[in-house]
Amino acid sequence: MIIVYKKKYMKKILSLILVSALGGALTLGTYLLFFDNSNHNNVETTESEMPTAIPVNYNPSVVTPVETTDFAKIAKQSVNAVVHVKNVSVAQSNSNSLFEFFYGQQSQSEKTTVIGSGSGVIISSDGYIITNNHVIKGAKKIEITLNNKTTYNAKVIGTDEGTDIALLKINVIDMPYLTIGDSDNLQVGEWVLAVGNPFNLTSTVTAGIVSAKARNLHLSNNNNRIESFIQTDAAVNPGNSGGALVNVRGELIGINTAISSRTGSYIGYSFAVPSNIAKKVVEDILEFGNVQRAYLGINYQELDSEKANKYGLSSSEGVIITRIMDYGAAKDADLKANDIITNVDHIKISKFSDLQGFLGSKRPGDQIDITVLRDNTKKIIPVKLKNQFGKLKFGKTDFSNYFIGELKPIPKKDVNKFDIDYGVKIIQLKNEILYKTYGIESGDIILAIEDKKVSTVDEVEQLLKKHQNKKYIVLRMLTQEGKIGYVRLKES
Repeated sequence: MIIVYKKKYMKKILSLILVSALGGALTLGTYLLFFDNSNHNNVETTESEMPTAIPVNYNPSVVTPVETTDFAKIAKQSVNAVVHVKNVSVAQSNSNSLFEFFYGQQSQSEKTTVIGSGSGVIISSDGYIITNNHVIKGAKKIEITLNNKTTYNAKVIGTDEGTDIALLKINVIDMPYLTIGDSDNLQVGEWVLAVGNPFNLTSTVTAGIVSAKARNLHLSNNNNRIESFIQTDAAVNPGNSGGALVNVRGELIGINTAISSRTGSYIGYSFAVPSNIAKKVVEDILEFGNVQRAYLGINYQELDSEKANKYGLSSSEGVIITRIMDYGAAKDADLKANDIITNVDHIKISKFSDLQGFLGSKRPGDQIDITVLRDNTKKIIPVKLKNQFGKLKFGKTDFSNYFIGELKPIPKKDVNKFDIDYGVKIIQLKNEILYKTYGIESGDIILAIEDKKVSTVDEVEQLLKKHQNKKYIVLRMLTQEGKIGYVRLKES
């Protein structure tokens, strides 16, 4: 029994050894047939032909990896300098026809308190705050809430509807603030943080990249509106308006202003006013009390492929000068119609919003260098910018003459005739739109501008200057026939 078992066991071992040997021989043969080409093809493989792993689009220059960007540190610096802005205003309520049917028309209209909210950015240790003009427009009271939940009342220092920027002030010292960076140096693809208070949620931080620069959204048909926005994909929602767009160095490089949406909420696109424009507006408000807008004095068209072919150009980027204004910086600098603007200082001009954004950061008297193509020859032309009246400084009656005409204080006979003690009389009307649209004539009297009573030509001048960038300015008028009404003043 034992002998038979051993024989069977030995046979199994021998069978296993034979199968292993055959498997090894088969594996070796397969390798030689398919993989060992050096024996079959007699080809010598050199070291240079050995396969090498090569990164796609590899750039050997030293770059900063994403991991070294400390978003937490930047966010911590930013949230304490971004505030919640509450706008308390009063709106007229709709009349209740059923109530009036039973109880008669009420002598005093019912008013409703309306509360709006947004964000703001502290830009100095003594409490100056930038926000959007539309965040505080119409406010009777403005409350600022800091990240530590402390609340202050704010004063409006100045506003500019053309850039949608407003400057506020709270009476505090030693405030955390953001340093204003140079938005001209911002690059597409650069990381940014959006800091604000969407949906009344305080201290919200989102991250994204710069998607584009110098975006024109055509938000209004106001010719004085400057639209040269920074576009990002950082999430921005209602309540973020007036908040900070911050770069990876913790610098303020934009004021979040708008979103592109079909729903009213964020769907992937947000837009900010560049910091260079916001900074210039703030400086003008503090120094002059209003915004000093710089003008080139041209009509233009944007270059495209069709026009590039017409001019024999290889590039379709640039702005074509179609007309030189009779007065202004362009005429004095000897710019000409058909010149194609390609650069201003160190800024490339691909479309008009590039040029508009650059000029929005300048004021009358600033010297710039404009690069143009003239007859396919590149020329650099120095230009001293001017205001809309072709001057370096405003005259005493530039605005009233331009927008309305020649004015003088209301004479005594009109004071007695209409029983009023304020107003400014139009001696010679120059704005044809006022006549054609509203029937306003020489001899009519301006009672108020934007609900501010006027008694002198200087008061009219200052109010027109203050509101010059609005789509229209509201005047309260008294005609020679004694009728009182409101008109919308636009440029003549």
